[in-house]
Amino acid sequence: MKRLTDILEQRISKAIGTVTGQDCPALVKVSADAKFGDYQANGVMAAAKKAKTNPRQLAEQIVAALDVSDICQPPEIAGPGFINLRLKEQFLANRLLEMNTDKQRLGIEKKQNPKTVVVDYSGPNIAKQMHVGHLRSTIIGDCIARLYEFEGHTVIRQNHIGDWGLQFGMLIAYIEFRSKLALEGKVVGVIPNSLSDSEEFYIEAKKLFDTDENFQERSREATLGLHSGDKTWLGRWELLVAHSKKHYQEIYKELNVTLTDKDVCGESFYADKLAEVVETLKQNNLAVESDDAMCVFPEGFQNKDGNPLPFIIQKTDGAFLYATTDLAALRFRIQELKADKVIYVTDARQAQHFQMLFAVVNMAGWTNDAIELMHVTFGTMLGEDNKPFKTRTGGTVKLKDLLEEAVQRATAVVEEKNPDLSAKQKTEIAKAVGIGAVKYADYSNNRNSDYIFSFDKMLAMEGNTAPYMQYAYARIKSIERKAAGKDVDVENELANIKTLTFTDDAEKDLAKMLIRYDQAIDAAASECRPNFLTGYLYDLAQSFSRFYNACPVLKADNADQRRLRLLLCELTARTIQHGMSELLGINVVEQM
Repeated sequence: MKRLTDILEQRISKAIGTVTGQDCPALVKVSADAKFGDYQANGVMAAAKKAKTNPRQLAEQIVAALDVSDICQPPEIAGPGFINLRLKEQFLANRLLEMNTDKQRLGIEKKQNPKTVVVDYSGPNIAKQMHVGHLRSTIIGDCIARLYEFEGHTVIRQNHIGDWGLQFGMLIAYIEFRSKLALEGKVVGVIPNSLSDSEEFYIEAKKLFDTDENFQERSREATLGLHSGDKTWLGRWELLVAHSKKHYQEIYKELNVTLTDKDVCGESFYADKLAEVVETLKQNNLAVESDDAMCVFPEGFQNKDGNPLPFIIQKTDGAFLYATTDLAALRFRIQELKADKVIYVTDARQAQHFQMLFAVVNMAGWTNDAIELMHVTFGTMLGEDNKPFKTRTGGTVKLKDLLEEAVQRATAVVEEKNPDLSAKQKTEIAKAVGIGAVKYADYSNNRNSDYIFSFDKMLAMEGNTAPYMQYAYARIKSIERKAAGKDVDVENELANIKTLTFTDDAEKDLAKMLIRYDQAIDAAASECRPNFLTGYLYDLAQSFSRFYNACPVLKADNADQRRLRLLLCELTARTIQHGMSELLGINVVEQM
């Protein structure tokens, strides 16, 4: 099904063009107040100003030239020239029937001109456990990738892990140093056996690096050996990478995130491309020496003193920087992956870096107007003291620990609410609710806003939370179970439904909400804002609740009324399940 707002936009815009001879958008939106209709076209005032005519009179002429009789009742004009539209019941019924025949996509068609979209997200560092600072990039990026994939685009996920540079030279040099200590009987264990070991090794290596010049030199030699492919140094590095990959893949599995090993494309991948990047920029007279470093000065960027701000790509000692790697990565994604759009998902503090990165890539001619470069920013997760989220002792919260606590707390809620469930059911529900609560709480906030992390709020059964949405889904599935107990074959009734007749306003209100799902997906994808999707799902659940309270389903007055209401239940359940599981990556359960 073509999106309804697109159909109305096209037809009303065409009518505006017919009357005025000018190209003006209709600006069709869902009506803010249902008493004025279901949809409203707000573009007449701008068109009237452009045509230098009275907006209300123009609206009357546009309505006269407009044909939406297959969709709407006769349009109404309000105020200075708003065009209000009310859907016909038959159109609404036909949309529901089309949704019913398409269980996979609920009648939502894919984009006509799909693109290749690269989404860069998560990006943990090797030899360090993931912490809460990785949560937002990981789950917001994953939701964006899922949204674009559902719309029909080819999505290339990129996990740009931090796995290269001097810190790894320090670590692998420390493994060598430790082996000497082991021979002297001063330590036990030379090779890190886990990620926790790697973290401890790094702390010790950093202390040694800061105090021992010989170790500093050996660390630099190790870094050079690693970068040149020396098998000994490379073997130790690969061990560190393996521990880290095992750790973050377990986290991704817990979070139901779609990143896999094949999506990993870390700093090491671009190591042999950095010199060429710098040389190319130098040859094009874009990179110049400044304060003994190679820099690019994109126009419009200044430091606090008003001087041009440098984008530093190589240090005096020849070392490359994150900026160099990011340039190489973006060039690769445009030229080799053939990206039409590249999306970076990082915290807002990196905004200037990405603005400068995109500016340099434009200066170099590696991109063009047909390629979109987008930095999706997000705010900070705060504790209930309104400060960055920390442990009680002020340390960084490990993501693994956070998720375990979420499941433990959800287990307590399940035990309290439904103690008669089996142990297996409790475990399944607690995991879905606990992990889902953490993700949904993040998604439901404007991503650019800081938000306060509160287990009590995110696990609440009321309000716009994962447990509320999961309960709404479970409540609908309980209706289907009750139907089976009354010998009502729901699947058979819905498979054979051909016509629908509405008998209550609550039925129509829910139906109107259901057919807006495609608009919510489009808005969430185009703006990369998961909260547009969670907002819709919450509104849908509330609309269902009003319908459920007003309209008996299994005790409907007749068979036709019961079939319509069963269909509304089923489509609501499918929509919630699709939005939660397929697009947000949050599991739903049939019993709470």
